[in-house]
Amino acid sequence: MLTEIDQLEVHVIVNDELDPISPSPNPAVQVASRFMGIPLSPLDSDTERGGAEMEMRMDNICCAAHGISLLIATKGDQKHYFLFDAGPEGDVWERNSSRLRAQIGQIEHVALSHYHRDHSGGLTRAIELINKNVDKEKGVVVDVHPDRPAYRGVQADRPISLEADPSFDELEAAGAILLKSDQPHTALDDFFLVSGEMPRETTYEDGIYGGLRFNDATKQWEDDTLIMEERYFMCNLKGKGLVVFTGCGHAGIVNTCRDAIKLGSGSPLYCVVGGYHLADADEAKLNATMADLKKLEPKVLLAGHCTGWRFKCLIARDLPGCLVPCFSGSKYTL
Repeated sequence: MLTEIDQLEVHVIVNDELDPISPSPNPAVQVASRFMGIPLSPLDSDTERGGAEMEMRMDNICCAAHGISLLIATKGDQKHYFLFDAGPEGDVWERNSSRLRAQIGQIEHVALSHYHRDHSGGLTRAIELINKNVDKEKGVVVDVHPDRPAYRGVQADRPISLEADPSFDELEAAGAILLKSDQPHTALDDFFLVSGEMPRETTYEDGIYGGLRFNDATKQWEDDTLIMEERYFMCNLKGKGLVVFTGCGHAGIVNTCRDAIKLGSGSPLYCVVGGYHLADADEAKLNATMADLKKLEPKVLLAGHCTGWRFKCLIARDLPGCLVPCFSGSKYTL
């Protein structure tokens, strides 16, 4: 049973898109607009600019990158900090977390959704920075699925290899305390639940097109469209329902949300944050996903990363007031 959370802050350290100007289209979600969420830098004391004491610098604005990394902070009497994925590169994660003035030393638990480099590429650097900024003797817990492929790839006219994900040895060398699990489990005083492998129930959510996995024993590429090790995590927002965080949603966003509702002991679905992996979906898949997602009655869809602009347009059209685009460098309060 998940402990209910009073309020939640989602700091988007990395995402594919950036927009520090637009306001939240959903009144249930607070986010700074018109550049007011960008940290300010003090002017030199001998500088005279008509009473201005602070400066908005362009090098305080986060950069967009292909991937996702979310720092989730609970608000209330008991505070916890949870990092979900780490984007594609260590330099991106370090730059954006610094520009956000993120409290990375407070991070207690790190979870990796799945083994694709746009989610794992910044992980070793993030672990190093977390441990550098906090007085922890043993390091930070890093929650991973035990089934790490040697390489992932995509099928074109011939296989194209992706970069390897950080190895378990590399993560431990960076200071991680590895927690390897393929089963659902809670974390941080039962504030969060990390899923296990998800049932694939819908007929149209069929994984990633052309996905491959390299078999290190046979030195051959094998079909790997389903990305079976992908996990989501979730929490229960008091008086509202489940908030589900998804890295890419290769299992399908409907399969993901149905599984979350089962694990959430019947609590309603409130919000889905992250990637829905519909950017390359055909029209039939987009429409089928929307039809089934509507039946789950989410109130907030904080869609980002690989969701794709066409499905965001569908959300805006078919679930008016539900869409909140997810932008790199923004902080959302739920």
